[in-house]
Amino acid sequence: MSKLPPSLDSMLAAWNESDPSLVRGHLDAALSPDVVFADPDNYVVGIDAFEAMVHKFRADIENPKAERTSGFNVHNNRYRYNWLVSSGDTPLMPGMDVTEVDDNGKVVRVDGFFGDVPELGASK
Repeated sequence: MSKLPPSLDSMLAAWNESDPSLVRGHLDAALSPDVVFADPDNYVVGIDAFEAMVHKFRADIENPKAERTSGFNVHNNRYRYNWLVSSGDTPLMPGMDVTEVDDNGKVVRVDGFFGDVPELGASK
C-alpha cells in the first residue's frame, strides 16, 4: 500500500501556517525549486512565486483552512486527492489536485481543479 510522501503534508502545512515567517520552511521541505502550480486562478513557477500565492490566499480568506478530504490514487509519482478550503468552519470551495513528485519526493507540479467533477455531458 502506497502512502503520501511527507512533502504533501509539508505543502498542506504551508497553506495552514498562521505565522507568515514559517511558511517558507514548509515550502522548502515540500517543493522542488522549479515547482509549477496551476489552477483556475493561478499559474506560478518557483518557490518564491508559490510562497507569494500562499500569503495572498491567507490574506484574502478570514481564518483560512485547507484540508485533504479523501484518500488518494497514485501512479508514476502522481497523486490525486480531493481537498476543501474553508473560512473557519464555513466551507468555501471543494476541489481536486493532481500532484507530481520527483524521485526524491519533492513536489514538482500541482494541477488544481475547483468544484466537483461535472456530470457527463457538462463541463466547467
